[in-house]
Amino acid sequence: MLKLFYTPGTCSLASHIALEEAGVDYTAVRVDFSKAEQTKPDYLAVNPKGRVPALVTDRGTITETPAILTYIAQSVPQAKLAPLDDAFEFARIQSFLSYLCSTVHVAHAHGRRGSRWADDPAAHEAMRAKVASNMADCFELIETRMLAGPFVTGDTYSIADPYLFTIAGWLEPDGVDPTRFPRILDHRNRMAQRPAVARVLAVLKA
Repeated sequence: MLKLFYTPGTCSLASHIALEEAGVDYTAVRVDFSKAEQTKPDYLAVNPKGRVPALVTDRGTITETPAILTYIAQSVPQAKLAPLDDAFEFARIQSFLSYLCSTVHVAHAHGRRGSRWADDPAAHEAMRAKVASNMADCFELIETRMLAGPFVTGDTYSIADPYLFTIAGWLEPDGVDPTRFPRILDHRNRMAQRPAVARVLAVLKA
């Protein structure tokens, strides 16, 4: 059985939702950041990076959200979470996942994890000051150029949708008014109504 290590409020939400959408058997293990559990030997044995998500499979552990989402889609093809038989469309989804991971998530992290990039407290403050504008720029691009329809790829739900839903949930904490992006806000609201999403959110609140 698959085992997902997750923390509420992090990007692990995307993988958690994808597992529910895929309808596979899995267990979910909460990693409590407030207790620094991600730095403890037990968790570092699972993921030496000390971050979430981590997905333990019968062949080993997978880390990084794009890789986990892709694994879920490819492992459960009957769930139709990605266009696996269309190399170009599958690559487009990978491009979107990579953008969220390498650009949007990093823009968000500058407000909370400045010590990853600099030791100077003044530099941390400068990074925090840029978060809102950087996130707004990222979501303007998604709103106008990358969101193809009611779902990320158009009319069909895919692994890109829970990832967008997750990161769009960080807009308000990052000082960005989501009403500036009506299509993304509509996507976020519709995603929240999906049964799989509701089940995961209920677990996170428990």
